[in-house]
Amino acid sequence: MTIDNSVVDTTHGPVRGRDDGTIRTWKGIRYAAAPVGDLRFRGPRPPERWTEIADAGEFGSVCPQSVLPNIPIDLGAPQGADCLRLNVFASSSIEPGDARPVMVWLHGGAYILGSASQALYDGRRLAADGGVVVVTLNYRLGALGFLDLSSLPNAPKGFESNIGLRDVLAALHWVRDNIAAFGGDPGSVTLFGESAGAGIVTTLLAVPAARGLFAGAIAQSSPVTSVYDRGRGRRVAERFLSEVGLQPGEADRLRDVPVPALLAASQTVFDEVPTRNPGTLAFVPIVDGDLVPDYPVTVAREGRSHPVPLIIGTNKHEAALFRLMRSPLMPITPHALTSMFTQIAAEQPDMRLPTDAQLGSAYAKHRGRARGLRIATDVGFRMPSVWFAEGHGAVAPVYMYRFDWSTPMLKLLLVGAAHATELPYVWGTLGAPKDPSLKLGGAKAARAVSKRMQARWINFATNAEPVGLAGEPDWPSYHERDRACLVIDRDDRIVHDVDAHIRQAWGSDVLHFQ
Repeated sequence: MTIDNSVVDTTHGPVRGRDDGTIRTWKGIRYAAAPVGDLRFRGPRPPERWTEIADAGEFGSVCPQSVLPNIPIDLGAPQGADCLRLNVFASSSIEPGDARPVMVWLHGGAYILGSASQALYDGRRLAADGGVVVVTLNYRLGALGFLDLSSLPNAPKGFESNIGLRDVLAALHWVRDNIAAFGGDPGSVTLFGESAGAGIVTTLLAVPAARGLFAGAIAQSSPVTSVYDRGRGRRVAERFLSEVGLQPGEADRLRDVPVPALLAASQTVFDEVPTRNPGTLAFVPIVDGDLVPDYPVTVAREGRSHPVPLIIGTNKHEAALFRLMRSPLMPITPHALTSMFTQIAAEQPDMRLPTDAQLGSAYAKHRGRARGLRIATDVGFRMPSVWFAEGHGAVAPVYMYRFDWSTPMLKLLLVGAAHATELPYVWGTLGAPKDPSLKLGGAKAARAVSKRMQARWINFATNAEPVGLAGEPDWPSYHERDRACLVIDRDDRIVHDVDAHIRQAWGSDVLHFQ
């Protein structure tokens, strides 16, 4: 690894990257001031400009988060409050002003964990052929990023809502102002993410402040409808304050609570919420009437989302990952599902929920735990993505997919095409040291699937159309008249109205967890 002779002067100061002759990287670039002291629980602020050349050879700090024993993740860097950093990956052949398309990644993790420095998101392979410049970024998580203290009665002045979303917007402003110097085109930015990161993508498609900051979007397994009203946000905030020993009127004292205590309280509340209210999360974007004016899926279905092309899709067996981890995040058991439907009916009495007969018919092929897994997949991911696609398709092209591929090892584990299993295919990071998916074979077919996905994702970022490799089927846009869907498997195919009987059972009413 050699030091790159070129130095990029960003709007905040000069940075020096690394060049190995194939890929040039700049890591740990500060895009906002450290959110400490008076800046805790506030939106990001610009950093002070520096004049000395900053070394951008190592990842910056990971945003503070709890370490979950049942979700072993190598975050790629130590945790630290000064975490609002991003990373840029570009081919060594790219020069400033080359105006290559840009892909900006938002990691997943239920809005409470994850980082841009995870080895899974190594942007080297996506950027290797010089077709795109890749940016990955950190945003604040858990209570530090998604606790809505502004919803509290007589909330202290200065607290802001949707802090994690505001972090992403600040990073997108940095990309707009700086990426040309790294060889990227600020007018050709595709925002893409998975799980919570995809939830941010679909939310920002409905946020007026995001207009013009990206020209395309990719949402992989987005929890589209996990965006709640201020009432639920207030209840979570009050419970969080109670957990750290504070009253609602003492929220301003949170700025002095040590980070470990905040993380411990975050974890407690995070674990409690889906147990008490199946199907919900503790820390999510909030419809605050300010940054987020309305539910994103409502905005999309009313034709008010930003008119940029969109790839959106899910994995066939999303909920299987949560069963494997014994996570309460998704309602899988009959008791949890019944409780969830009961609460929705109480909160939204005018909603037409599927009857027992309709569910019985739609999921007739599934029995016992398998039935719960499939219903949870459809409630949490598949149907919200369909509802969003139906609306967004009126303002811009939408391309729907379902990822069905799984290796022999994942089938043996009864995981299949579970949540997040598509990630190494998009990033080209299959076979990493801690990736067990290829232990029983299937490497050749898996790498072929990865090559096809990367081609479509990069071509979408380049030309706004997900064109495949030679000989692969054309991927038509999604319309309600035919509902074309690319099924990604050993061999890709176009299927019209995938699982029509399930879609019809759910109908057109949108589930909101208010």
